[in-house]
Amino acid sequence: MTDAAVPAALVTAPAATRQPAVAVFDGDWTLVSVDQATADLLGRRHEELAGRNIWIALPELAGTIFHSFLLHARSAGGRVTWRGFYPPVSAWIDATAQRDGDALHVWLRRSAGPVPDGPGDPVADVAEYDRLRFLAEVSEAMSSTLDPAQSVATLAELVVPRLADWSMVSVLGEDGAPVAEGRAHRDPAGRADLDFYLDNRTRGAAEDNPLVTALLTGEPIHLPTIDPAIVEPSLGGRPELRAAWERLGAGSMTVVPLRARTETIGVIALVNGVDRPQHGEMEIATAVEVARRAALAIDNARLYDRQLAVAETLQRSLLTPPPQPDDLEIAVRYLPASSSLHVGGDWYDAFQQPDGATLLVIGDVVGHNVDAAAAMGQVRSILRGIAYDRQEEPAQVLTRVDAALTGLRIGTLATALIARIEQPAELTGSGRRLLRWSSAGHLPPLLLHADGRVDLLSAEPQTLLGAESTRPRTDSVVRIGAGDTLLFHTDGLVEQGRTGIDEGTERLVAAVRELGPVPPDRLCDALIERIVGNHPEDDVAVVAVRCGAQ
Repeated sequence: MTDAAVPAALVTAPAATRQPAVAVFDGDWTLVSVDQATADLLGRRHEELAGRNIWIALPELAGTIFHSFLLHARSAGGRVTWRGFYPPVSAWIDATAQRDGDALHVWLRRSAGPVPDGPGDPVADVAEYDRLRFLAEVSEAMSSTLDPAQSVATLAELVVPRLADWSMVSVLGEDGAPVAEGRAHRDPAGRADLDFYLDNRTRGAAEDNPLVTALLTGEPIHLPTIDPAIVEPSLGGRPELRAAWERLGAGSMTVVPLRARTETIGVIALVNGVDRPQHGEMEIATAVEVARRAALAIDNARLYDRQLAVAETLQRSLLTPPPQPDDLEIAVRYLPASSSLHVGGDWYDAFQQPDGATLLVIGDVVGHNVDAAAAMGQVRSILRGIAYDRQEEPAQVLTRVDAALTGLRIGTLATALIARIEQPAELTGSGRRLLRWSSAGHLPPLLLHADGRVDLLSAEPQTLLGAESTRPRTDSVVRIGAGDTLLFHTDGLVEQGRTGIDEGTERLVAAVRELGPVPPDRLCDALIERIVGNHPEDDVAVVAVRCGAQ
């Protein structure tokens, strides 16, 4: 679009201004028309602005009140005006804006208002500083968590009572259904009514529903008064719900969409009581800026959550059910970290070799999230293939896995422990077996004897897989009898509660001793319940094997 293409009626300056600078933005905030006066006022050359996206051409605009004004002007139905100090050029500006289809026409002129270090208006200066500080607080609070539900709850609390008497934030999932909701009320006594109304209201998709309208259009909706007809469908004819709504005393409302990466991901409803004035233009502009910052933070949290879900799905898909050989009972458990920050590298495996021996594997890839889960899949597959191909001793298997990781340039480090339960001919029918194991830097297994004694099967420390060490690996061997139980685990079980490995191992040994020779499934569940509970700080993998009588 050229200057000549701008409608003359819109280019004409408002009556209250003289020789304004004129700029026209398209729907993507590209400056399709800009005059030299605008460039001079904004401290740029004309060629630095023409045809460029404003957020790229003027990055210093972000976060200023002028930024909020432009965002508000895009959604306003008519002409809006603003006077304020624009820090990047240290000048006061009068701005008028009006939308025409997708285009936004903006007139600017240097204001006759006070300069910051002149006599000035101290009230206006304080208000602007307070507003910018509030926006900074919003950014800091919203960026402090990667939990989508917590982000939504934080946003609802941030805007009350600064921008509203009560608020409701709703974020939608990929199917369009709400997946997270936050709410806040300035009066603790009113929170019960707010919860009752929001939890029991009838959700609808009526065209006149302001929440739906904001979601569909991606633009803010301002209601100077709330028509009872809009609320009526949500009450569902329930007197107690109507009473709760009436006690909330809603007088006016502004609904601002949460938009991130060109997608509307939710809305925030800001409601004022009948005793509070409706939102003014600058309050709406501030709400728009809050929503912009919050939406990006919430969307980042959602993307991170999806990445972790992929990691956990990948990890669980590789953790296959164990075999149940004759005279052995095997139980396995995997628990992802509740903090969503440590999902990744723990794994277990159990399978029978062609000669009838049972091989047990437990390990932990260094790192977390999708990268660690993918690396875990590679290490596990390599180890499983090598171990099944030849009936070698565990130390030799780990040596060949090391060589494969180096030769294939997998580029990861992992702890691992391989244990082989075998029964030589001389032990056949006796109920006794041999446990032969080798550890690549992994925690030692526990042996719970049938009589309740617990041994920690420590061995000489050896290097991690992938460390490219030439130090030879060795096996350890111990006899196990009928009724004995073996327990293999990752560090998430012993380090829960920020506990050191030694202290955590002592805690685990005491718990196993107290539980006694219970079935493997019960042992795994009881240990997780006692030590980890419902909030594991790290991944937890556990394998328990009980030797039956022959």
